[in-house]
Amino acid sequence: MNEENTKAQMRKGILEYCILAIIAREASYAPKIIAELKRASMIVVEGTIYPILSRQKNAGLLTYRWEESPQGPPRKYYSLTEKGRQHLASLDEAWNEMVAQINIIRNGE
Repeated sequence: MNEENTKAQMRKGILEYCILAIIAREASYAPKIIAELKRASMIVVEGTIYPILSRQKNAGLLTYRWEESPQGPPRKYYSLTEKGRQHLASLDEAWNEMVAQINIIRNGE
């Protein structure tokens, strides 16, 4: 089995969760979100993030506003809606449960 492929699939599975977590800290625009994901070694390309942001917006998890940029065109800043905050809290619980379950399996408890 290809280790890198497995790692890529794991990252893909949690990318939507990570995007919501980044936006929860502060309103953000796509290139900044991509930079944070790359800084955390969650390698992504722009073509990956825009459909996710669009899906999350259409699901009512995000809202956005246009803001003038000191350099270049205006930026679309995303922020969480109340529904988005609730969804993120639910994902936080699911993540904590999953980590606990994996630890049980790994430790043979």
